[in-house]
This record gives sequence, structure tokens and C-alpha cells, in this order.
Amino acid sequence: MLAETVVALYTLLQGHDVQIWIEGGWGIDALLRQQTRPHKDLDALVQYDNLETMTALLPGRGFILKHIWSENRWLSHGRELQLAGRESAAGCEVATAFVLTNGHGHELDFHVVKFDDGGAGIALWETNFIYPVGAFEGRGWIDGTPVRCLSAQMQMATHTGYALQEKDLQDLRHLHKRFGVAYPEALGEEDER
Repeated sequence: MLAETVVALYTLLQGHDVQIWIEGGWGIDALLRQQTRPHKDLDALVQYDNLETMTALLPGRGFILKHIWSENRWLSHGRELQLAGRESAAGCEVATAFVLTNGHGHELDFHVVKFDDGGAGIALWETNFIYPVGAFEGRGWIDGTPVRCLSAQMQMATHTGYALQEKDLQDLRHLHKRFGVAYPEALGEEDER
């Protein structure tokens, strides 16, 4: 996925008041203010209250549902949504962890959050993870465009609980070098090369 594609999608969503925070490879590169490697997709967190607008906009850009992640939790929603919604015996439901794709091979990997009264982010998929206050304060740049992303500390913290590839380890080394963020304990000292 090219930087100009990411910027176009981000700008489209922001222009319709859809709040997303870029994470993963693009999120780290945004914080670094340079693209350090190719990216196959765009990983982002989206606010639950913005799902209806987002899922109405993206079909017009050719996006369809590709995959529902195993950690998905279906949540009740007042209306049936395009792309990530379904009808069930309980009424209208919306997915909280899903991937969209289009005919150009672009992939958007979304996970859904909401915020509590104190400003912490509550992950709505099957996890007990809570994003602390400040986790969503990352600001970066992609192709000369300012973007919202997870903070450097939060980017580092979310890279646990799964097998990291060499590209992921390289991303973490960049974060550590640029921002001095400590590696998660789960990675151990051997990854601090």
C-alpha cells in the first residue's frame, strides 16, 4: 500500500469526521516521519461511534469485507451497517475486528474502540486490553500529511502476544532508537540489537 493511498483514505475519513488512529507499520513510520519499508496494509483503530459513517464511505472506494478476525466480538448496533454489519436473532450487529479490501489489493485492518469518561480507550474485540490515557496522542506524518496515530510507547506495547516477524522487530528497533522507548518485557534482551 503506497503512502499516497494511505493519505487519500485518511483524508477522506477525516473529512467526514471519522476518527481513526494509525497503528502497526504505517503508524510507526508516521511517528518516524519517513517510510522505512513497504507495507501490505493499513492498520488502524476506529471509534465505535464513527463506524456507520466509515462503512458508508468505503464501498464507494471499492472496498468489500475480506475477513473477520477470530478475536472479533459482534456488538449490537441500532442500524444495519455496510461492510462490517450483519443481521442476527439479536437484531443488527457490527464487527469489531475486520479487514476490508478493494480491487487494487489495498487492505484496511480495523479494530474498534470506544473511550471511557476518563479518556482511556476500551478495545471492543475479544480482549481485556485498555489503552491508557495518552495512548492516542501520537502525531505523525505520512507523505507530508499530518496523521493521528498511537503514541510511540503504545506502538511498542501493542507488539506483544503474537509471533513477531523480522519487519516487526525492525519497526521496534526504530522506535527504541528514535524515541528511547523500552522494549516490552516479552521480547527479552536478545531483540535489543
